[in-house]
Amino acid sequence: MGAGVRSSVFLLTLLLLAGCQKSEKKIIAVVPKATSHLFWLSVQAGAMAAGEEYGVQVEWNGAASETDYTRQLQILDSFISRRVDGIAVAATERKALLSSLDRAAAAGIPVTVFDSGIDGENYMSFLATNNYEAGQMAARSLGRLLEGKGNVAVLMHTPGSGSTMDRERGFTEALQSEFPGIKIVASQYGQSDRSKAMAAAENILTAHPGLNGIFASSEPSSVGAALAIKSRNLVGKVRLLAFDSSDGMIEDLKAGVIDAMVVQDPFRMGHDAVKTLVDKLNGQTPPKRIDLSARVVTRADLEKAEVQRLLHPDLRRWVKQ
Repeated sequence: MGAGVRSSVFLLTLLLLAGCQKSEKKIIAVVPKATSHLFWLSVQAGAMAAGEEYGVQVEWNGAASETDYTRQLQILDSFISRRVDGIAVAATERKALLSSLDRAAAAGIPVTVFDSGIDGENYMSFLATNNYEAGQMAARSLGRLLEGKGNVAVLMHTPGSGSTMDRERGFTEALQSEFPGIKIVASQYGQSDRSKAMAAAENILTAHPGLNGIFASSEPSSVGAALAIKSRNLVGKVRLLAFDSSDGMIEDLKAGVIDAMVVQDPFRMGHDAVKTLVDKLNGQTPPKRIDLSARVVTRADLEKAEVQRLLHPDLRRWVKQ
């Protein structure tokens, strides 16, 4: 074999080895409830940051809407069929994913359920905001704003969504036990849609013209409630306790339309969901449950550095829009 041929063979071998090494990069699939709201973009940014930090390939895929349970199942089942190395999924509905998670377990694929829980235990870890506690925070904030008396409404998210059901329950139970002078007179679903949430809030305000406050349990419900309050010139008259954040919600907080927001840390949620799977692939045993804390943000808090980090994660670096 001539020197030129040997050099070519050597070069080809190096290229093949490089290709094999590249293909050995672990694949972590992340399936959110949806992909459109700022909350999920922040989760995606955190997941992608973790992928770079830990040297794994993060594949992000979710339905456009949080009410599209069928599409989420299709995406999840596709990742299971591909036998990816790990899956992080935020369940759109508490029961819908159970059989798929059983298949993942049978295939030996570790699964972290994040943000919203399921009615089952066949997963490796559950990582989420302590939503019941966050709902209690909202109740105490609204209770203090109303000085312990008045009528309020709850603008809920979607039926079957574990995370928002927990925060709605936390709100209701804390309000009833700690503020007996405040009565919940109405509750409706916003269906994870700002326009539908606005219509639901309009219906509540029409039926209860003396309403003193609203708790909205998600970003789209919060935006819808704020739009309804502004359209009826009720700013300052109906106190709004919102959940999550967006640029428009921050402006409404500054303007007094929103009185306070309960804010999660979606960037950390996405990052740490991927980290649990990396830890498992590296032979560690992540905790079965990991609780993250929320915080109440008022207008006076907006310039604090830690609040700025929560409200303005670096999306442009990690998320292609």
